[in-house]
Amino acid sequence: MVIHRNSGKIEHRVFKQIITYLGPEDTLVLNNTKVMKARFFGQKKTGAKIEIFILSEHEPNVWKCLIKPAKRVKAGDQIVIGEDLSAVILHKDIEPGHHLVTFQSVKPDLPYILDQYGLTPLPPYIHPPDELDGRFLEERYQTVYARQKGSVAAPTAGLHFSDPLLQAIRTQGTGIEEVTLHVGSGTFQPVAESIDDHVMHAETYHVSRETADHLNDDYKQKKRIVGVGTTSARTLETIFDGQSFQAGSGETRLFIYPGYTFKALGALVTNFHLPRSSLLLLVAAFMGTELAQEAYRTAIQERYRFYSFGDAMLII
Repeated sequence: MVIHRNSGKIEHRVFKQIITYLGPEDTLVLNNTKVMKARFFGQKKTGAKIEIFILSEHEPNVWKCLIKPAKRVKAGDQIVIGEDLSAVILHKDIEPGHHLVTFQSVKPDLPYILDQYGLTPLPPYIHPPDELDGRFLEERYQTVYARQKGSVAAPTAGLHFSDPLLQAIRTQGTGIEEVTLHVGSGTFQPVAESIDDHVMHAETYHVSRETADHLNDDYKQKKRIVGVGTTSARTLETIFDGQSFQAGSGETRLFIYPGYTFKALGALVTNFHLPRSSLLLLVAAFMGTELAQEAYRTAIQERYRFYSFGDAMLII
């Protein structure tokens, strides 16, 4: 779905036709985060089965995690995940529901061991058929440009792009830049009844000096910045101070909802989001609430698909 913000016009296309809406005056900004194998299953010496879900690295080999069932563990407990790997609970409830865990292995290459035992955290509504092997988990729930491990969910707007399409976009003169924003579990938390009461989750971002310089050159040349996904949009709005894009790393808690004035974003590629989500609020802020409601009514009538492997919209 292509949505024209100024006129309110709505068009229906297939995704590869996005190239016809881009040109040398545009720069596409991709989020190159990669979904990590964040889910582990193990058990205590008592036999109690425990699930550990990594959220983010708190410090080297100390991870902020979710634990199920949390009431079955206490600080100091060891969870055996495999003959080569175990986890130790360091602290419980450093913030509500979040715990600190470290991993131990008899083998020296801990990142490799974690990769061997970890499972890709597919959304609960995705049930791959039994005949599909692990490559489905590894390849199909990653963007083709995923490079920097750290997300617990894919930036799904990017799943629509293929290498040939990106190359065609480059060939016609459209710029392509990459930023990193690691998607956290808070992305899926419903918005509070009152927007003023909603506590926005923090997500880690990184923007290189080279990328910031390129974006600043684009800004001076009045090129349109096209964010791929709400994660790229949040990153761009976080690092732009009103005059220039700032390189660096940090955490963003930027909460974008109707009434927000966009400073950097000129167009947006995104999927169709669920009600009561911060993602939908960002989209409504970008195109206007009334147009967003019309677009979603149209999407339902035309049987567009929602969720991670659903359809996309281009808002220009």
